[in-house]
Amino acid sequence: MVSQITAIVIFVIMFALIITEKVERHIVTLLSACATLILVFGICLHSMDAAIETLNVKSIITTDFWYHTGTAEEITTGINWATIFFIAGMMVMVEGMAHNGFFRWLCLMIAKIVKYKVIPIFLTFMLLSSVLSMFIDSITVILFLAAVTVELAHLLKFNPVPMILSEVFCANLGGSATMCGDPPNIIIGTSLGYTFMDFLTNTGVIAGISLVVVLIYFYFLFRKDLTHNSGTGSETIDYPNPAEVITDKTGFIISCIIFLTAVVLLITHAQTGLTVAFIGIFIALITLITSAKNCLALLKKVDYKTLLFFVGLFVVIGGLEQTGVLEIIASMIQHISGGNIMLMVAIIIWVSAIASAFIDNIPFAATMIPVINDLAISSNVSLPILAWALSMGTDIGGSATPIGASANVVGTSVAAKEGHPITWRMYCSKLVIPTIIVLAISTVSIWVRYL
Repeated sequence: MVSQITAIVIFVIMFALIITEKVERHIVTLLSACATLILVFGICLHSMDAAIETLNVKSIITTDFWYHTGTAEEITTGINWATIFFIAGMMVMVEGMAHNGFFRWLCLMIAKIVKYKVIPIFLTFMLLSSVLSMFIDSITVILFLAAVTVELAHLLKFNPVPMILSEVFCANLGGSATMCGDPPNIIIGTSLGYTFMDFLTNTGVIAGISLVVVLIYFYFLFRKDLTHNSGTGSETIDYPNPAEVITDKTGFIISCIIFLTAVVLLITHAQTGLTVAFIGIFIALITLITSAKNCLALLKKVDYKTLLFFVGLFVVIGGLEQTGVLEIIASMIQHISGGNIMLMVAIIIWVSAIASAFIDNIPFAATMIPVINDLAISSNVSLPILAWALSMGTDIGGSATPIGASANVVGTSVAAKEGHPITWRMYCSKLVIPTIIVLAISTVSIWVRYL
């Protein structure tokens, strides 16, 4: 009992500090991890084995960590090193692509193809945001997409806020479609052994249906705002030339090849047996080798704080798992639902969504994975069903508020920096309804398809 209370107190304090943002979140999780190792595993449990199992370092040197022939594996306990290695590798690749001007070139090229007409740009940028976020971190996608949107807004004389809000929402929606789209999905996939295609054929279908609805919704919601006082788009002489933003043509081509290679490896990793940890490290090494001159610059730009945040977070979650707290939470959900699978799915989706609207969805998803695993065992429910519910709830729920997901924070920050502040009221009034719509679609889709 003492160990459970201690683990819960550490977790609650960690969450509170993350929400207040008074201290950098990687420092918070690392200190919380140290407290877990000392207080929970050391003083309360007197268990070195629990600490070793949570640190999970031995898994890195096993063959299965890099290559496996199965399509599923047992849930990961403690630090999920596969998630950390994969995210680190993709960070290096994205920095290489950004250095060569890939993202800005892509945005401007699409604007040029649609002849710089505002509504076509609006629709295509939403699609672009969704598609890119299926493979690349949504923070990077919005960072460049929002910046180009503001640039085009000044040129074509339209209000960029509706477009940025739509791009943010579509980035979160696109991220829910694949295993590598959003950090919660990466954690779910690597922990439960699900592949890229598992996500694409399950959450991807839900995201695809939702995207069609969302495009129509945003078109009618923002059509008048975007066309009011917009330019005619006829003076092409002043338009930016996409080719001019490419800093290194050879590097640009190599970046495109590396990106396509990463996509192919992710899509086929169930067939090849290559794990996402291997793919992440391989792609990072290829990027660094082909960018020898900028190797150190790319490594310096990697977001090490986020990687350390994950390490600390997994240790704290391991404390809750080792002390049996997560089993108690699973039992509570089972009791509330009364064994009704439909109600259980609804609880996971909507509770995850509401929580993710106000707190970081990454620690919430990491916390819930062992919960749904225990719930599946005790209730005799198919684990994938609960996994897809958790994925959609955490990924989409974050869209409802300006702080619910990292992409939201980045998008609103870029807009404010360029003189277009987005208030809480403005943000929520536009994006809460589509969030509810997509959550409703997700709930019904899972009920109809799996139950």
